[in-house]
Amino acid sequence: MQYISKKDIKLAKRKATSKKGDNGRVLIIGGSRDYVGAVALAGLAALRSGVDWVTVAAPEKVGWAINALSPDLVVKKYKGDNFDASRAKDVLKEESKYDAVLIGNGIGMHAKSFVKKYVKETKKPLVIDADALKSIRLQDVKNAILTPHHREFKILLKNSKLDENNFRKHLKNNVVLLKASVDQIISKNKILFNKTGNAGMSKAGTGDVLAGLCVGFLGQGLSLLQSAANAAYFNGLIGDISLKKKKGFTYLASDMVEEIKRFHR
Repeated sequence: MQYISKKDIKLAKRKATSKKGDNGRVLIIGGSRDYVGAVALAGLAALRSGVDWVTVAAPEKVGWAINALSPDLVVKKYKGDNFDASRAKDVLKEESKYDAVLIGNGIGMHAKSFVKKYVKETKKPLVIDADALKSIRLQDVKNAILTPHHREFKILLKNSKLDENNFRKHLKNNVVLLKASVDQIISKNKILFNKTGNAGMSKAGTGDVLAGLCVGFLGQGLSLLQSAANAAYFNGLIGDISLKKKKGFTYLASDMVEEIKRFHR
């Protein structure tokens, strides 16, 4: 088993002469009437990863709430409480401005038809998380990191009419980051394992931070596999730091976002 260690981590290089946008622009699509925080956590984690710009595409009321939560996130607002398939064309047009896209955080199952259409038609490197994973087939995905926990992974396999013994044949150029006490980062030809992290990371929001890190690294030009490996390692590491600082499992996903700055030192 190949465990990820610090020597396996690579960060994108930043030129001293770089200007806004040179280090990546990311689009995050998510949010719904019931879930606002997830997409905000993902967006802030992406910014903390080092990417220059994050825009959140969200239903209108969610968008205004995100504006109130953080001045650092640009928000593109769409009418309605949830995304539906009729919005896919507009969001696909919007994606042309960005280097990578994350879809799924807080999006809800009301957006199933939207997610299916968007994932099939996107031209961008993609991270797929949360309810978006329950809406798709693996065969329709390309150039993506998928970040399921075990229950979401079973639903994805069922939708794809695949099982744990044969799904890797159908990964093509995709990577699965299977979240667990020991994470697995799975490509068609390779499996890496990550053991940073602790039991406190079962709390809501920690997966949104992970997905935000994935798309942040991807937006800075790192490969799918490297982005997933970096994200898994650092997400667990900041969970471990948070556990130590809070002296127990009282830490929150928002506490973890604040600790991301440590790995740029």
